[in-house]
Amino acid sequence: MAITQSTINGVKQRYDIIGDSEEFNRAILRALQVAPFNISVLVTGESGTGKEIIPRIIHENGPRTHKPYFAVNCGSIQQGLIESTLFGHVRGAFTDAIGDQKGYFESADGGTIFLDELGEMPLETQAKLLRVLETGEFIKVGDDKVQKTDVRVIAATNKDLLQAISDGTFREDLYYRLSAVEISLPPLRKRSFEDFNLLARFFTRKFADSNHQRPVRFSKETIKLFSEQEWPGNIRQFKNIIERISMFEAGNTAELTPADVAQYLPTKATGKEMVVGGHAKGPQFDTYNLFMTLINGLGDRINNLEKVVASIAEGGDQYGVPAYVSSNASTIKRDVTVSLDDNDTVIEHVADKTKAKQHYKDVAVEVAAVKTLDETELEAIQESLERNGGNRKRTAEELNISERTLYRKIKKLTELKNG
Repeated sequence: MAITQSTINGVKQRYDIIGDSEEFNRAILRALQVAPFNISVLVTGESGTGKEIIPRIIHENGPRTHKPYFAVNCGSIQQGLIESTLFGHVRGAFTDAIGDQKGYFESADGGTIFLDELGEMPLETQAKLLRVLETGEFIKVGDDKVQKTDVRVIAATNKDLLQAISDGTFREDLYYRLSAVEISLPPLRKRSFEDFNLLARFFTRKFADSNHQRPVRFSKETIKLFSEQEWPGNIRQFKNIIERISMFEAGNTAELTPADVAQYLPTKATGKEMVVGGHAKGPQFDTYNLFMTLINGLGDRINNLEKVVASIAEGGDQYGVPAYVSSNASTIKRDVTVSLDDNDTVIEHVADKTKAKQHYKDVAVEVAAVKTLDETELEAIQESLERNGGNRKRTAEELNISERTLYRKIKKLTELKNG
């Protein structure tokens, strides 16, 4: 059956794929073309280009769509455990093997396995993967019994595997076995102006919807500036930058100009160095500091609100004390009207004290629901880990922090979460 542009557009809509560049459309077309055939596929492209979408398109548009699908990040599994993870183990195979355990190849029988970051797989494991691809046979760790499985393998890498073969870190026979069909995704810097425009609008709307605010807007000159950047982190990096701009420029109703966004863009030298508030930050720039920049000063306002609520609860009527309200709020719900001076002090008394009491109670409830900084940061890290399949290296790159900082925060915040 011929695959039309309408079919491709339907796939984009289904998987939230944004863009209309020719090379990008060609990758989707090829995924749909190979989907019906039981053949291995190698997906290539730089980190952050969206390679994980292609295996899903292939699996869900092929004959195995109702069978299991597993995505395995080879770079996030400890080297000593990768064989057990893929092929399973029997009781007593190693110290912690207290029982028999299925691996992905056994669990995915009849379905599809997506092996992301294939270039990180050890040579010994590569040999066992080649055997599965050629014969469908594997042996659990610590066992001597050969088992059979019927699994379609789709692999992805951001490495130059031909160079890895030359360096002796990747098997040539495995490369040719996997690359019978190769689908390459273009880096963001090679995408069209219109793609940047569509992506920027998509990310601003998504951020605005999730944070209940109006999306920021960009001028054509700003979109052009975006399209001229290198974007070594590709879509992932661009999304983070757009969200950062949306966060700090919230409430700006004018179209943002190149001058407005220049401070948020990565330098061409490193692709990572950021400028925030006029101060350059290197690759070690910590998202903790970014969040602190956003919420700095709110603590005093919340403390002042607690005093107001306590006063109201005791029957007091000191409505002229400082209170926590949004800086752009002159009319507040329940018809309570106030205005603030530069010190966030209420300078108009409220006529109806009953309404004022209810208003402050409502605000108190909203403030009580605000997450702590640690909780917000933990949630951001957890979401990033999920997007990157548990890969800490890619998560650190996405959050623009070092792996060492990420490890420390995961440990600290996990301890906080567990009490």
